[in-house]
Amino acid sequence: MSETDTTEYLNNQFLIAMPALEDENFNHSVTLLCEHSDQGALGLIINRPLQLKLTEMLDQMDLPRSALDQDSSIYWGGPVAPERGFVIHEGAGEWDSTMAVGGNLYITTSRDILKAIGEGRGPKHYFVALGYAGWSAGQLENEILSNSWLNTPVDSAILFRTPASERWKLATRLLGVDVTQLGGEAGHA
Repeated sequence: MSETDTTEYLNNQFLIAMPALEDENFNHSVTLLCEHSDQGALGLIINRPLQLKLTEMLDQMDLPRSALDQDSSIYWGGPVAPERGFVIHEGAGEWDSTMAVGGNLYITTSRDILKAIGEGRGPKHYFVALGYAGWSAGQLENEILSNSWLNTPVDSAILFRTPASERWKLATRLLGVDVTQLGGEAGHA
């Protein structure tokens, strides 16, 4: 980054939908921002469980599932490419297609991680989503300026150990303000 470039990228942040955001895809959503650059952004919504369970998905993919001690939900990651799967996990691992998100978080899109999870060789903490949320160049920045989103650093306890129905409320607490009391016309300093 040059001295004159003041752009800050929001990788490894939660995007928290402001209460006034009425788009049904994102209303009261919490999105893990996986990649953000001057080219655009990619995130996964983390609080929209689907009816589909991981055991069902592994069965459909003809992958083992004998080592799963619980039947976790698959999440709707966003409206783009809903047939595409993503596994968010802690620790890099040895998977075929893994990208660092930040801190100790990684995203893997290859089938080998699902096989390892089903066999009990996968990461201890993981989250599976279908589809993603995408923003074109400058779009996310404009939405933040129009008060659609607030961002905060990721909290792995919210991501991996909090029930989906509680994630928005707990993520908003990371901001240190009660966002339910904020209007849609807040200003920027």
